[in-house]
Amino acid sequence: MEAGIIAAVAAVIVVIVMFVFVAKTVRIVPQARARNVERFGRYRKTLQPGMNFIIPFVDRVKPLIDLREQVVAFKGAPVITQDNLVVLIDTVLFFQVTDPRAADYEIVDYIQAIEQITATMLRSVIGNMDLEETLTSRDKINTMLRGVLDDASGKWGLRVTRVEIKAIDPPKSVIDAMEKQMRAEREKRAAILTAEGVRQSKVLTAEGEKQSQILTAEGDKQSQILRAEGQAQAIGTVFQAVHRNDADAKVLAYQYLQTLPQLAQAEGNTFWVIPSEVTSALRTLSGAFGGEGDGQPAGRGHPGQVTGGATAALAGGTGLPGADGGPAGSLTGDPVVAGDPPGNGDLTRAEQVVAEQAARTREELAHVEQEVAAVQAEAERFSPG
Repeated sequence: MEAGIIAAVAAVIVVIVMFVFVAKTVRIVPQARARNVERFGRYRKTLQPGMNFIIPFVDRVKPLIDLREQVVAFKGAPVITQDNLVVLIDTVLFFQVTDPRAADYEIVDYIQAIEQITATMLRSVIGNMDLEETLTSRDKINTMLRGVLDDASGKWGLRVTRVEIKAIDPPKSVIDAMEKQMRAEREKRAAILTAEGVRQSKVLTAEGEKQSQILTAEGDKQSQILRAEGQAQAIGTVFQAVHRNDADAKVLAYQYLQTLPQLAQAEGNTFWVIPSEVTSALRTLSGAFGGEGDGQPAGRGHPGQVTGGATAALAGGTGLPGADGGPAGSLTGDPVVAGDPPGNGDLTRAEQVVAEQAARTREELAHVEQEVAAVQAEAERFSPG
């Protein structure tokens, strides 16, 4: 019984030993990984991805080494620029282990080594640039750092694939100064654009006013030309009508007296000078009605003489004298015959109108004579001597 128990325990022990032996002998390495093997403390080989066999208790397997591209960020490396400004630069480094043996035995900590060499190279590169060039030359700095780091890390079994500057932080005072400078530049551009807009607006306004004044002047010119031409035509028509109808001096004197009151109709006229020709015109016009004081009939006249009715008809717009001294027409279109006095039962309607206008004209002439006499008297009072 005891012999059976001992045999069972021995069998279990053998199985355990064999299992441990197999576990120590077979090593499985994942893809894109590598492990170095030492035999009696000396490098023996590098295990490749897959199943690998070693001698238990003789070979020692070191930790896994990642062969994939790795990313490491280095923060806040202080760097002094050429213009003596301290800036903090954050960098990002992309690298890959190409030789597991060199990465394991040539350098103790290749991550720390890359960080230190990156900071050193940043001080060397940035030290030859001022702040403005540093802020605008990131691609140049990245290229220089990648070349230097790739050469330095090659013997460590590393390959630096890319170096990027993540941030450049100038001092707070420099940032404030840069913001003020940027604000001043923007205000300058805004002021320039505003001034250009105002100038353009004034130029366009001036051009518009110029064109408006030119067009207004041209319109006034054309208006004055047309007005002058109209007045010339009107004067010519009147002149031709007067000469064609052979108006005598009495009709012209009466028209002259009708024009005189219009001289005093303007606003603000407080003084009116009676021309010396008024007396002559009154005398001429009085001669036209002189037959009434000589005992001749008021409505009759000798051939060729303009009677009072004809004069009134002319003044009232009934017509101009004809070639034979008689009136050219009447208000009704019937011929006006100067000869019958008012009140005759045979008078036509036109003759009655002419007679009424003649009576009104005589009253107006009498009133004008009184006013002229009063003005002459006033003039004699204030005349010197």
